[in-house]
Amino acid sequence: MTNPADKVTCFITRPADEGTELLLFNHPHAGVQIPAGTVNPGEEIETAARREAAEESGLDNLILLGALGEQDDTPPAGHLVVSLPTPVYSRPDGNSLAWAHFNTGLLVEKLRQAAGFTQISYAETDRYIDPQYTTYCITGWVPDETLTHQRIRHFYLFEASGETHPQWSVSTDNHVFELFWALLNDLPPIAPPQDSWLKWLMDSDLAGL
Repeated sequence: MTNPADKVTCFITRPADEGTELLLFNHPHAGVQIPAGTVNPGEEIETAARREAAEESGLDNLILLGALGEQDDTPPAGHLVVSLPTPVYSRPDGNSLAWAHFNTGLLVEKLRQAAGFTQISYAETDRYIDPQYTTYCITGWVPDETLTHQRIRHFYLFEASGETHPQWSVSTDNHVFELFWALLNDLPPIAPPQDSWLKWLMDSDLAGL
């Protein structure tokens, strides 16, 4: 197993007449979310935060106010995180058929180990909350060194400068996200576990709340 996989969460705010607003988006299958993503291998964590904030918001007027902290984000029991991009093999053998590819940051179920490989499974459902069916499932073998038991989440605060639209769309990660601003004192329900991340923003002196 390799070093911990790093994740970033980007709180993007703007001042409004009624108070501070937070940028959120409607994921087409997973509810209301906060911009977040994965640190690529060799990428500085702050660089990843800037990249993810820009990619998921579609905004180019973001000012980084600072880092808010980090927390252990251990995967659920029986699961691992892909820490290095890897082919997915049909057998525990690097010469066998490589029929799929996993990117960094993917949460997978651990099935068994053999000969320096781990058999894992990744399944995507039609929706995150109360799924009705599995849209696809990938099961195969990956080298042990591409997986990790540890995941660390880093929190950053950004402010949008200048004028921004009340709502807009961004296409990324093969999805179209509908972005919108919401008052911090009147937020809509945010998908778990992201709702628990808000304490990093609410407790921060940088936010000026």
